[in-house]
Amino acid sequence: MATKLLVSKIRETCYRISPSIHHLRNFSMAATAAAPPPPLQEEESEGISMKGVKISGRPLYLDVQATTPVDPRVLDAMLPYYISRYGNPHSRTHLYGWESDLAVEKARSQVASLIKASPKEIVFTSGATESNNISVKGLMHFYKDKKRHVITTQTEHKCVLDSCRHLQQEGFEITYLPVGNDGIIDLEGLRAAIRPDTGLVSIMAVNNEIGVIQPMEEIGKICKEFNVAFHTDAAQALGKIPIDVEKMNVSLMSLSGHKIYGPKGVGALYMRRRPRVRVQAQMNGGGQERGIRSGTVPTPLVVGMGTACEVAMMEMEYDEKRISALQERLLNGIRAKIDGVVVNGSTESRYAGNMNLSFAYVEGESLLMGLKEVAVSSGSACTSASLEPSYVLRALGVEEDMAHTSIRFGIGRFTTEAEIDRAVELTVRQVEKLREMSPLYEMGTHTTWHPLSLPKFTGRGLVHCCNFMDLNKIVKELENKWDHGPKIAFHPWCLGSK
Repeated sequence: MATKLLVSKIRETCYRISPSIHHLRNFSMAATAAAPPPPLQEEESEGISMKGVKISGRPLYLDVQATTPVDPRVLDAMLPYYISRYGNPHSRTHLYGWESDLAVEKARSQVASLIKASPKEIVFTSGATESNNISVKGLMHFYKDKKRHVITTQTEHKCVLDSCRHLQQEGFEITYLPVGNDGIIDLEGLRAAIRPDTGLVSIMAVNNEIGVIQPMEEIGKICKEFNVAFHTDAAQALGKIPIDVEKMNVSLMSLSGHKIYGPKGVGALYMRRRPRVRVQAQMNGGGQERGIRSGTVPTPLVVGMGTACEVAMMEMEYDEKRISALQERLLNGIRAKIDGVVVNGSTESRYAGNMNLSFAYVEGESLLMGLKEVAVSSGSACTSASLEPSYVLRALGVEEDMAHTSIRFGIGRFTTEAEIDRAVELTVRQVEKLREMSPLYEMGTHTTWHPLSLPKFTGRGLVHCCNFMDLNKIVKELENKWDHGPKIAFHPWCLGSK
């Protein structure tokens, strides 16, 4: 009750300060679960302008791999530690410190329970990026006299790859394992890559871009056989698939709060105690968290992450069934209306809430620009600002043109059927619009003389898709369609002349 009164008071204050910030039409139930009352009609008609983009209201949120909304139950658990129980958990001389310390230890147990670990094996950090840095660099620095080799994959999260590159600059050797067309590593390739001086194998549990689940138990068995530490970035796996650190033989596991409907700015690192795994601290300070991660533990954030883990444990099975049904509804809805839709990554071993699709004959950037009413991404939030095609999709062997057309749809706990149906409608409409603008799509689907393969030919270029005779035919076809347009001319190099 107190929480509701507080939130109500905050809203009233915001309205008095600036009513204009609320002239938003609600497209998404998830994004507006705690939103203010509906705005006035004249305000709604104005829409929202931000970063040069104008939209009529808040978009549908289908980007839960980037971040998730905070579950209201998580917020309820956090608020007291902002308002009344604000003590430093490291203050040992009074009640405020004691109650904060108890809250931190309870959260530690909640996180540990979700991955079937001991609370003593959980270290709180600022997020999965910090946990990955401690795991990769910290472990190798600690064992640097004996271990100089790291094995990882080409599809890891950028912070793991950058940590490995940092080690390379220090003289360590890194093996980047390739993945198959389904995004899964070859276990025999992993076994063959292990050397006597291999200190760490780091392989992501669930890929953040394509949702592929790696064979964790099999990888763990190989690492145990060769007595090599096994680290996994489980930020996208926590609370979504069952995790058992004993069965997986994981030595180090990176976890994130804001991927499981918890707050941003907090994460955790699982560190096995038996056999004990040692790391070199990457931050100096007061020696909190057993000296591994110095700095005051942020009690409200930690409480939020612990509660999010507890909720995930209770609702994981229900969420999985519901999200799987929504994913099927999304994919079937799109494929029923348009062709040339390719699912990137394994269709069997993947998390249902991550659906990465490529649309043939469509520019991904143009599709994203047209989907202003749906919040989706073209890949990882950490790399989506780049105009280069996704390195994850390129590692799968996806042609550059198709990699440029990929869209990642993220389905979460608060996604509704109505939102999925609306996303299908908007996506199909935009893809059809873009294909109508390109005569290349019509030629690709209504002629039989050209040998262009659908996965390769997306309208980004002609030369690498066809030979000289085919190119001449395409030129003539285009000139016939554009009666009043300019004649098409190609540089001699494009026609095979050097």
